[in-house]
Amino acid sequence: MEYVYAALLLNSAEKDINEENVAAILSAAGVDADDARIKALIASLEDVDIEEAIATAAVSAAPAAGAAAPAAAEEAEEEAEEEEEEEEAEEEAAAAGLGALFG
Repeated sequence: MEYVYAALLLNSAEKDINEENVAAILSAAGVDADDARIKALIASLEDVDIEEAIATAAVSAAPAAGAAAPAAAEEAEEEAEEEEEEEEAEEEAAAAGLGALFG
């Protein structure tokens, strides 16, 4: 994760995202950088527009988070209704038992 953060920091500072700069950031952060991982990161980001990827991720995440809240509320409401039905059934069973005592 530190490697991606280093690339994002370089992008934010409008610096070149290259092996040397990523290694320098990781070293400054006290991370023992792996050259193979740095090379893999640089290669994977070669054709990526980071600003566009961030914008797309932010737009994609917003509707998902918005849809989760109503679903959770609906689920909680259903659970409450089920609990009420169970309580009513228990009360009816208890009342039926009492009726047998006096019937």
